[in-house]
Amino acid sequence: MATSAVPGAIAALLDILRSPPIDKVSVLDGPPTDDIQTQDFIAIGWSPEGDQAANLAQAWNAAGARTRDETFGISGWIDVWSGDTGFTVARDRAFALLGEVEQRIRATGPNPTAPTLNGAVLWAEMSAGALFQSHTDQGIRAALGFTVSCHARI
Repeated sequence: MATSAVPGAIAALLDILRSPPIDKVSVLDGPPTDDIQTQDFIAIGWSPEGDQAANLAQAWNAAGARTRDETFGISGWIDVWSGDTGFTVARDRAFALLGEVEQRIRATGPNPTAPTLNGAVLWAEMSAGALFQSHTDQGIRAALGFTVSCHARI
């Protein structure tokens, strides 16, 4: 019996975001390990604002203590670089990528089980986000921290 649905949900979310590939975007499992100064990426299970990959809470589902309900949030980070001096292009791209993440975890004809992260959880949804903007020596960066909230029965 699984102690938590978190590892399987993270793996499923990565699979959903990697197939089919998102044009000119690296989808990372955890923090970046290479120089990321001039590349766009989506990191699952990481945020530079705090290295928390996920948070979770569990409670008994019913009397008898046989199953537990688990609610958790998976941290994500979208990072977009632009050589421009204005934020508009990078900010618009960051929100377009957030929309891509959200669309991929919604039920669609080609992927009717996406809201369950392909069966890893009972449901998943985009639940929170925060925009960050900065100037670097390489140009403009726009980033979005986001949370995919999930509910599972274990």
